[in-house]
Amino acid sequence: CCIIGLYFALGTFMEGFSMIITTVPVVFPVVVALGYDPIWFGVIVTMLVEIAQISPPDGTVMYVLQGMRPKGGPITDVFAGVMPFVLAYLLAIVLLMIVPEIATWLPSVMG
Repeated sequence: CCIIGLYFALGTFMEGFSMIITTVPVVFPVVVALGYDPIWFGVIVTMLVEIAQISPPDGTVMYVLQGMRPKGGPITDVFAGVMPFVLAYLLAIVLLMIVPEIATWLPSVMG
């Protein structure tokens, strides 16, 4: 839970790729040593990076969307429009923390 909080906090001021490169080499061995599935951790980190790219204040994808808007307007409208998606991602992460088999089911079926 603390690691997820760390990624969520880092996502507010770091770009996604930079966040992965700087943290995964340190955090991944700890997560595996604690007994968590590496695939589950990869899914969680990917979802947290996606949240980082659409959440304020960094939200790099939001600035691209702002530039594509035909009528313009304040960036706060774009950030407000993305909040339901951020909440859906957070709900999915909570669900994956409660039932981690959701992330590992398909790889286990495929062998």
